[in-house]
Amino acid sequence: MLQAENLSLAYQDGESIKEAVQKISLAVDDHQFIGILGPSGSGKSSLLYLLSGLRKPASGEVFLDDRAFSKMTEKERVALRRSEFGFVFQQHFLINYLTVQENVMVAAPVQDKAHTEQAKALLADLGLGDKFHRFPYQLSGGERQRVAIARAMIHRPRIIFADEPTGLLDRRTGLQVMSLLRGYCEQGSLIAVTHNPEILSEADLVITLRDGQVANMESKLKSAQIS
Repeated sequence: MLQAENLSLAYQDGESIKEAVQKISLAVDDHQFIGILGPSGSGKSSLLYLLSGLRKPASGEVFLDDRAFSKMTEKERVALRRSEFGFVFQQHFLINYLTVQENVMVAAPVQDKAHTEQAKALLADLGLGDKFHRFPYQLSGGERQRVAIARAMIHRPRIIFADEPTGLLDRRTGLQVMSLLRGYCEQGSLIAVTHNPEILSEADLVITLRDGQVANMESKLKSAQIS
């Protein structure tokens, strides 16, 4: 489904060049939970941005169903991200002057009654059924992150990319958030970046990065491939 071949990314760091990602290849199938683990500066977020098309690699290629990202126009890549991908970040990026329900509907493909009802159902499933009309500043950190998850799910993406989704949460709330994200694998795939191995305990594949390279891989899936 999603395949990366020999991805590399480098950037200027003062007078030197830092290689954030070095020749990583990865194949992700439907309904998989992939964890990318590593300390700050290991390249895990950079790899996530390459896989999702938010960054262009210095070399290598990413494919979704044999469609190469590099062969698409920027407009086509944006459309692909909007239709096929969902995003959950460490910072929830909610819009403070919009209600909980309106924040979820921002990502809906169509602003209609059907998607409004879907937003309400998602929020109810996430334990926010009584907070449709509240604003982000009226919610706890865990509640705001759950709104961000509902926003990521509203258009039923094939892959949810989560970058340190529990980094600002306490342990209990963080585990609850990961449980919600894991549940989405019944519909699509999840790729989550973190420095905390505890939240990847149920991942199908955990890739540990060091200095932009794969240091270790633990797989529960015969179909998982990485190099």
